[in-house]
Amino acid sequence: MTDPAHRPNPIPNLLTAMRLVAGVIMFLLLAGAMGGVPLLSAYLTPEDQFALYRAAFVFFVLAAVTDFFDGFLARRWHAESRWGAILDPIADKILVAGAVVGLLASGTGADVVIPFGVILFREFAVSALRETTAGRIELKVTTLAKWKTTLQMLAIGAQLLGLAGGETFIEAPWMPAFMTFADVLVWIAALVTLWTGWQYFAKAREGLN
Repeated sequence: MTDPAHRPNPIPNLLTAMRLVAGVIMFLLLAGAMGGVPLLSAYLTPEDQFALYRAAFVFFVLAAVTDFFDGFLARRWHAESRWGAILDPIADKILVAGAVVGLLASGTGADVVIPFGVILFREFAVSALRETTAGRIELKVTTLAKWKTTLQMLAIGAQLLGLAGGETFIEAPWMPAFMTFADVLVWIAALVTLWTGWQYFAKAREGLN
């Protein structure tokens, strides 16, 4: 039986769980805004849709912030746990995949369809790689992979912000430049995502030879 005095602080794991829940809520808000919720979506006005997009953006930002603090606090308090190690990548992938699917379904520009696809394919491929090599090869998270997650969050957040801005953003003279910047961020995130995925596969190949 574990000594209560030596139990790890539960706050990091709670933050990770909050990110997982926030990712699901964010996706449901995006689905509702784009007309994907039966009975409800038919009664939404354009103002209601933009309100749901704004709420989705807020949940995404809150979830992205927890991604930094749960790991930081776990290391600072020496509160790393097996549950945290399991939940953290799951919460990240739910947040990223939910946001990407929601953005694509909402009519995000064709310029980012390919990089968003690359991000989704890489995340699923690396997850499958980790599962099939578990117990034989340890694929540690690299520093570049951590930056990859940060870039993904920034790129997706910029896209969501443009979507949530409504008429205020659409009519703003700086909006075209902002969306170009947001699209470039997505491409950069996709390239880094692809490179880190290749690194994991190369490491796995070395370990299996």
